[in-house]
Amino acid sequence: MRLPRTAHTDQPWRIHEFTGDFLIEDVWSFRTPGAGPDDFPVMLAAMRAGGGLATQSAPSRFLFALRWKLGALCGWDRPQTGLGTRVRPLRERLPRELSETVDGSESDGSPFSPVYLLHDESALEIANNTVHGVMHLGWARAADGGNELHMAVLVKPNGRFGRLYLAFIAPFRHLIVYPALTRQWERAWRERATTQAATQATGPSPGSS
Repeated sequence: MRLPRTAHTDQPWRIHEFTGDFLIEDVWSFRTPGAGPDDFPVMLAAMRAGGGLATQSAPSRFLFALRWKLGALCGWDRPQTGLGTRVRPLRERLPRELSETVDGSESDGSPFSPVYLLHDESALEIANNTVHGVMHLGWARAADGGNELHMAVLVKPNGRFGRLYLAFIAPFRHLIVYPALTRQWERAWRERATTQAATQATGPSPGSS
């Protein structure tokens, strides 16, 4: 469900300290019935177990494939347009206690690079020739008294072209991409018990202590 920007800005998250020059493009919520205040790591694990783009709807997969094809043809995603070249990585703004919470080189095959990870929030970033973007995930109180996942998309468009690009893709994000992501992540939360039971049944992985 789409939320007002205040649903992000009113939360006491660390991300606000480092993104004052970014615009809040979108704020979205994902329902996690029965979640408690300490279940943010559980939700992240469920999302990883639920799979990535391959498990989303066909229209969403098509849009992403089209975007990467256009990016390749137009040079939007060349190394010189990304983090550490065209833009300064957000991670460089962090104090050590935050930057050391993740390995910045690990992205799990995602185009996003991790920025930091805490018990109730995490941030990832991406940069190309259109935008420098941050995806922030935070654990927030829900209307029913429980907790739910909030996602905020923060952006710094690359000039007029970047602003036009974001305006053009906005309907696709709101009508196709985010609803598909909602179904995927909320399903992952519902199915987490099955995943946990399977993990417990197989026991610890070899070499674990």
